[in-house]
Amino acid sequence: MSTQTTEQRVQSARLFERAQKVLVGGVNSPVRAFKAVGGQPVFVDRAEGPYVHDVDGNRYVDLVGSWGPAIVGHAHPAVVEAVQQAAARGLSFGACCAAEAELAELIVDAVPGVDMVRLVSSGTEATMSALRLARACTGRDKVLKFLGCYHGHVDALLVAAGSGAATFGQPDSAGVPKVFAESTVLAPYNDLSAVEDIMASHGSSIAAIIVEPIAGNMGYVTPSDGFLEGLRRVCDKHGAFLIFDEVMTGFRVAWGGYRNLCNVQPDLTCWGKVIGGGMPVAAYGGSRETMSQLSPLGPTYQAGTLSGNPVGMASGLVTLGICKSDGFYDALGAKAAKLAGGLSTAAREAGVPLRTGSTGGMFGMAFSESPVRNFDDAQRCDHARFARFFTAMLNRGVWLPPSGYEAMFVSAAHNDETLDHVVGAACESFRSVAS
Repeated sequence: MSTQTTEQRVQSARLFERAQKVLVGGVNSPVRAFKAVGGQPVFVDRAEGPYVHDVDGNRYVDLVGSWGPAIVGHAHPAVVEAVQQAAARGLSFGACCAAEAELAELIVDAVPGVDMVRLVSSGTEATMSALRLARACTGRDKVLKFLGCYHGHVDALLVAAGSGAATFGQPDSAGVPKVFAESTVLAPYNDLSAVEDIMASHGSSIAAIIVEPIAGNMGYVTPSDGFLEGLRRVCDKHGAFLIFDEVMTGFRVAWGGYRNLCNVQPDLTCWGKVIGGGMPVAAYGGSRETMSQLSPLGPTYQAGTLSGNPVGMASGLVTLGICKSDGFYDALGAKAAKLAGGLSTAAREAGVPLRTGSTGGMFGMAFSESPVRNFDDAQRCDHARFARFFTAMLNRGVWLPPSGYEAMFVSAAHNDETLDHVVGAACESFRSVAS
């Protein structure tokens, strides 16, 4: 298998030098800076199907998928056509359009217990708004979140976060007022007894427990048996809301999201990524009674000029229409499972300790001897080895997330040829980082 060198990414280097003069760190999202893996960022020129192409003409099998949204593959012809047609009628109206209700109907139909949704433009906006609504409905101020779970750059939630924050070893962001941080209570992920103890002491002041049902920002960490069910029970006992942050897992691991696999019904659910098909679209939703507390029906205010914009709605509608086809998630899950299994076998043959797993079109890997069940476990993984592995895979034409704290994704466009390429590259890369 041929490999690339830094000399084959000259245009990326030049663009990064240019970007650093006018963009903070040369990037618009910190993880893109490659600080966790070394080297310089690769600049993407275009993407189609299961591939991304950089500005130097190199092609990579993409396991990032724009961090999840590209579930049907990049630049799917039907999605592109729908976006072009919508754009020709106007990029944004700042007014109602029919496609808003159509996308909302799809989401409501897919998720039992959700009667109404509010469309927004980002996952951060969805989680922020869901928490405001939970506080309004309960009359309480505090929120319980889990160490290593990331729910966007909301002030009160940038406390011991994962993802980009953990990558830089600074889980508490500067600029967050102390009083905001004090409104957030922390517990270890997958530790139900810790949650029960916290709620026994502070339950009367906690408005909501917010959780990633599959944690995708400390790698890929699945819930222990009974964990989510236990959160539902403890919320019921203390009158708190349970919020599922399915910005990453919603419509990615199953039709509707992980809540349809685990059969645990939260009070509020947040979606993003897949529901926009790559456009900036997100949503949150719940029962009619709860959602009616939002303005203009209720006293809880939230608004957005670009919410429900027609181009995003067009992209989301076609993407979800493809996802709803018979057998879509079975086929997607089989691809992710095949890839996780192939990586596991390749690592074992190279003598490299690795943990892998998958759910639907989401999968993960961690350089660890033992299972990864929480953020402490994730921090103990061999991130230095991941950095070397990342570079080895990039040089062999495989696009991984530039951080060991991130989950990975396959799309409907990935076929046996692309998956075999990834496993073949991994065989060589594992051997190169074995010592």
